[in-house]
Amino acid sequence: MGIPSEMRDMWVNNRRNALLIPSPYEDEIQRKALRAKTCTQEGARQGFKAACIWGAVSAVPTLAAVRTIPWAKANLNYTAQALMISAASIAAYFITADKTILECARKNAQLQQALSRQQ
Repeated sequence: MGIPSEMRDMWVNNRRNALLIPSPYEDEIQRKALRAKTCTQEGARQGFKAACIWGAVSAVPTLAAVRTIPWAKANLNYTAQALMISAASIAAYFITADKTILECARKNAQLQQALSRQQ
């Protein structure tokens, strides 16, 4: 049958307010997790911007070449064109996201070293 939902909700809410003493390291772990999450989000945001830009930048010469160069007109179908454009976008996304995440992690490490020296 299970526990009725009202009782379950009451038990869960009371459980949060239990008399547990947090470890001094829990605060630090939560801060590290938050910093990692913000670094990852910033990396994804910057990667998306770079992918959009490089998608447009690579689309213009690809489409122009297919319409003007006889070899490209004969040999590059729609799939090849899409692969060329998406390859540039994907590469830009991953390169930019990686650089952004590493830069953010480096800043966080330097901040941690500065804080530990002050204490």
